[in-house]
Amino acid sequence: MERWEALAKLKEITGESYNLHDLARSFQIVPVRDGKQNKGWAGQVMERHLGLPINSAQSPNFGSWELKSVSARFKAEQLCFKETMAITMIDPWQVQRTPFEQSHLLAKIQKFVCVVRVVGAHALDHSYIHSVHEIDLDEETYNIVKSDYELIRSTIASDGFEKLSGKMGQLVQPRTKGKGHGSISRAFYARPAFLNRVMKLN
Repeated sequence: MERWEALAKLKEITGESYNLHDLARSFQIVPVRDGKQNKGWAGQVMERHLGLPINSAQSPNFGSWELKSVSARFKAEQLCFKETMAITMIDPWQVQRTPFEQSHLLAKIQKFVCVVRVVGAHALDHSYIHSVHEIDLDEETYNIVKSDYELIRSTIASDGFEKLSGKMGQLVQPRTKGKGHGSISRAFYARPAFLNRVMKLN
């Protein structure tokens, strides 16, 4: 499936009238199992709607494009991004030797089909697709992301991979993937400030 086809098909189920829980039931996908949220359920619904087999990878990659989903929630009647968005893992050997223009980070961003999903306070609350986006970096955003990347790159070269910190980066931060549990792996994450620049919510 081509990217333009995926964009068009996802827009078919965009809007508050399309409850993703109803679609989940139709595809026999369970949002909550044994009292715990199935964190990947919404992405699985989108993949099924696209006619694709459920991909066990965290960020399903369909060749020329990649499906990403990010949650947003209403606060005081204003829709806000709920969290950061994982972009890709950091390979210190590769990052240290690759300028931003040829980086895996930039290539990933340019491949995204990004779905903004509105969520409630509970996993079973009404949830729907707010909008679907391709990521297009304007000049200012591009330069800030480049600066963040080069800071991470120079830190790896001068101080070592273990010195990367989630406090780094204006728009893109390096931090432990998931909740840690002793892991020393790191990934590039898009901060809400980045998401607000490339996907307008209000």
